[in-house]
Amino acid sequence: FDPLLIESKTAATVVLMLSSPEEEVLAKACDALYKFASKGDENKVTLLGLGAVEHLYKLISHEDPIVRRNAIMVLGIMASNYDVKKLLRELDVTNSLISQLAPEEDVVIHEFATLCLAHMAVEYTTKAQIFEQGGLEPLVRLLDSPDPDVKKNSVECIYLMVQDFQSHAAVRALNVIPPLLELLKSEYPIIQLLALKTLEEISKDRETRIILGENKGLDCLLKILETNEFSDLHVEALAVLGNCLEDAHTLQLIQQTGGLKKLLSFVGVSTVPDIQKNAAKAITRAAYDSENRKILKEEEVEKCLINLLEIDNDGVKVAASQAISAMCGNLASKRALGLQGIPQLVQLLSSNNEEVKEAAVTALANLTAASPSNASAVAEAEVIEPLVNILNAQRDGAITNAATVLTNLAMQEPFRVNIQSHGIMRALAEPLRSTNSQVQSKAAFAVSAFGCDADARTELRNAGGLGPLVELLHSKDKEVRRNACLAVMVCASDELTAVELCRLGALDILEEINLSTVRKNNYSEAALEKLLDNNLSQKYSRMGYLSSNNIIADGFYDCGQIKPGVKFLSLEELSMQDLTDHRAIIFINAKPQEERRHKIHLMNRLSCHLLFQEKAAEKKQGIVLRFTMYFFLYIRKGKRKKEEEKMKEVTQIISKVQDEINLENSHWLPPPDFILLDYINDASKTILPLTTTREQVVALAQFVADKMGGPIERDKLHDFSWELHISEIEFELKCNVVPIGKVKKGTFYHRALLFKVIADRIGIHCSLVRGEYNRAWNEVELVDDSPQGIAGLLLPPQKYIVDLMFEPGFLLKQGSAEADQYKYI
Repeated sequence: FDPLLIESKTAATVVLMLSSPEEEVLAKACDALYKFASKGDENKVTLLGLGAVEHLYKLISHEDPIVRRNAIMVLGIMASNYDVKKLLRELDVTNSLISQLAPEEDVVIHEFATLCLAHMAVEYTTKAQIFEQGGLEPLVRLLDSPDPDVKKNSVECIYLMVQDFQSHAAVRALNVIPPLLELLKSEYPIIQLLALKTLEEISKDRETRIILGENKGLDCLLKILETNEFSDLHVEALAVLGNCLEDAHTLQLIQQTGGLKKLLSFVGVSTVPDIQKNAAKAITRAAYDSENRKILKEEEVEKCLINLLEIDNDGVKVAASQAISAMCGNLASKRALGLQGIPQLVQLLSSNNEEVKEAAVTALANLTAASPSNASAVAEAEVIEPLVNILNAQRDGAITNAATVLTNLAMQEPFRVNIQSHGIMRALAEPLRSTNSQVQSKAAFAVSAFGCDADARTELRNAGGLGPLVELLHSKDKEVRRNACLAVMVCASDELTAVELCRLGALDILEEINLSTVRKNNYSEAALEKLLDNNLSQKYSRMGYLSSNNIIADGFYDCGQIKPGVKFLSLEELSMQDLTDHRAIIFINAKPQEERRHKIHLMNRLSCHLLFQEKAAEKKQGIVLRFTMYFFLYIRKGKRKKEEEKMKEVTQIISKVQDEINLENSHWLPPPDFILLDYINDASKTILPLTTTREQVVALAQFVADKMGGPIERDKLHDFSWELHISEIEFELKCNVVPIGKVKKGTFYHRALLFKVIADRIGIHCSLVRGEYNRAWNEVELVDDSPQGIAGLLLPPQKYIVDLMFEPGFLLKQGSAEADQYKYI
């Protein structure tokens, strides 16, 4: 058949020609499609829609080298399109492309096969296919190709593949370091850049860094940094060096050759933010190793980092702050950075960039850890207010480290007091509610640091911070739970806070924690004990025991042994209940109310007098507080300055008195027990003058027994109708709550309680123990007289139970048959 020349202006016709059996037609068709696809992405999409990709896929394995070359050229140029890449993956084209990388193949085939692979290697699945099908070996070999395009495509494909960790060992085994270092000498910047990026990825492995050093790669990288013509490569070269600095051996090698000094000097004079930032990041990675920190300290890296804090770039400031944090692991560096870097870091706390603030406060947290001198420098830099403000920041890292810095400062009393004046406990209430375990832990620890002050505990209580703190006791995080227990232990140092913590359920949670061998910690048991020691009513109800150190104060009440899971009610709640036939609640309140009556009387006198003097006051002084006129009667005329000072003082006194009265009116108060008050006064007069503790104990026992029905004969104990007597008191008071002074016929537990109350007031050490069947007793420790002939011998004290029922004042030695009989029979 005679040759036929065909001219076509439609892509569809040319695509149809891809099915021709003639090599020349196929070659020309592929060449035409290559030119068409090169004009833009729209043309690539057109060819995709016409089915060209499927035909081209078949042709890249054609026997004719020209057809094969031209087909690969088209696929190589089309593979930049996303949809084309997707179809090529479905066709599993990678194996065919890898087969075209054989050494005997044409350089153009190498160029476009590697280009196609590079386009496709951005997807993870394709990387895996190339790796599994042995594509790395020919790609590494082609790094030595004489054609720059082949080098560029090959190194780009390798760079994309080594971003997956599994390829690192494979390329290292293929000895990829020498050809990559050779590519750094290329005249094409893109090749140099891709080579550096590849080195950056693979130098994250220690084995690769060793090989890089053995091949003098460090010298090559430093030479790039020293060459101004390569300024566009400095950032990437520095990133590779940064990886190398992580090894103490490599860092020492760089130091010995003077490279480390050059590197720090280069960073110091550079004005490129990315270079400065990457240098600081490199120092950070290196400083994680203690040996590296020593080397960096020898080169005075602190000066470089402090200078970087002054750079007007947020990224550089963040990186420099992070490097300072890492260098704090070296004590000498911590001192040097503390002397020079704290003012700059404090300034960064006012930055509008949240990341900068977080990095700066993290550095301050590391600088002040176990360093009183640095803590002093931070406190003196007017940092407290911004740190307290950061506690309500948006970034958890900033909150965590701000709490840490404040806790570090609190180790010194003057700073702790200053911080408390800035409302630290109020600010900590919100971090305690965080869902981040690190924030929770540091916030709870900060509460424990500041909770030793009564005003701070009151502030936390008023800010609603006790509830979230108690919730942290439920945490599954060991550190959070431990710090929460510590904070509860510290905060339970006063009765009001301890009672509130108990009301919020802290007691039940701590008991549950202490029953678990896994959840229990060093502070959980101490927190429970401290909580009960400052809430004696609940301690006695739960534990049935008060030690000699547990001093019963007004407001204490005995409601009997509480059952597990039953809510412990307050005295006010118990007093509001209807009269029942249950056991009476015995309460203690010997506090006289004369002081309160005096306050009200004073306010009434002031009010009456001021009504009379109001107009004269306004005429004389203008608009003044009405209460102050009572005191103006005693101020001489003509001393206006003294009058103003006196007026201010009086106003404060009146305001304080009124606040106290309002506070008392707002809280329910149990009625005073004047009988108990008389008991205490009488005991003080008759028992305190006795010379020995033994005599005082005996006298007090007889005193208590006399007030509660006298001695009872053992065989007539059942006739002692104390239950009827208590019921009559309840009926009289129309209440289940009975003041102990009202009890005139008391059994074991009434007498033991009264003995403990009076003993605590007059300074006799004794414990209170609850037994079964309405039994209770007091234990005292007394020193026996020395046996004859052993004068001056100091014997250990013996524990005795005080008989208050049968032979009041008789002392029963603990463990004896008589003591056991008193307790149980």
